[in-house]
Amino acid sequence: MLKDSLSFEVVHRSKRSRARVGRIHTPHGTIETPGFVAVGTNGALKGIEPELTDTLGLDLMFCNTYHMMVQPGADIVEAAGGLHAFTGRKKPIITDSGGFQVFSLAYGGITAELKSRGKKKSCSHVLKIDEEGVLFRSYRDGSELMLSPESSVAAQKQLGADIIIPLDELPPYHIGARELRESFDRTHRWEKRSLEAHLADPRAQAMYSVVHGGIDSKLRRESIETLRALPFDGHAIGGSFGKTKAEMYTFLEELSPALPNNQPTHLLGIGDLESIARGVTYGLDTFDSSYPTRLARHGVLLTANGRLDVGRRSVAKERGPIERIADAQPASNIPLVF
Repeated sequence: MLKDSLSFEVVHRSKRSRARVGRIHTPHGTIETPGFVAVGTNGALKGIEPELTDTLGLDLMFCNTYHMMVQPGADIVEAAGGLHAFTGRKKPIITDSGGFQVFSLAYGGITAELKSRGKKKSCSHVLKIDEEGVLFRSYRDGSELMLSPESSVAAQKQLGADIIIPLDELPPYHIGARELRESFDRTHRWEKRSLEAHLADPRAQAMYSVVHGGIDSKLRRESIETLRALPFDGHAIGGSFGKTKAEMYTFLEELSPALPNNQPTHLLGIGDLESIARGVTYGLDTFDSSYPTRLARHGVLLTANGRLDVGRRSVAKERGPIERIADAQPASNIPLVF
């Protein structure tokens, strides 16, 4: 860990589970854990004035490197003083590598698959995946772009987030053992190259690793062992989590004891109430998802009793393509073991 980039302290540990209360200290402030991380894809939460995010108890916000690279461009954000100056946010920010969005183009259903839906589809936006990185077409103008471990880190340096992520490959759930192993090995080579690029130009930023291996428990354990041996500041859990929440909970429970006790752990892309509550008992510290803010934009609120009348609209009676957690799992019934 680099001085003045990130430090982590555990304030309380549960005697009944791996749950813990902690603080992640960064150059832009402290992140109280366990905590939810809202996703501001293009540097802002949709429907919320940027200056309000610092007053809402949102200690950490997620921004997507891929979208910032395509529009307005990482160089423009850097010229404006980095993401904090560009967005007006004073509190900590985390950026991803851009890999999730790029591989969503390669495997059209991967985004849904990681949330237990969808099927693999081909997509012409990704032109080539090899040891160097991923060659793809911009969704805006069709121009060719190369995303490599080094270019991803360089873009995240320009964006200036407090926590950055190495480039990783995200194969779909429907993948053979040989292809998964090839992806697994390439991902860990990419992560090592990303870390080396980061350490060559730290800029007071911290870097989390990304634990991979799909739903293969042996590969997941191998991933943790490999990444723990490298000087990452924390660890994120990514990749395919299975087809059901039960499958995800099983492997998180199995693997959590192998994660470092003295470093923060983040669960990528999962942030519904039930999963957060279960994840906390496994010792996970932070969780990101666009799900809650998407619910809000569709007029849905998460409540303790599963029902809230807003004007003439009753949340409990709302139905649509988005799962209504307020109906399916009242917050007051979620066991949070400390």
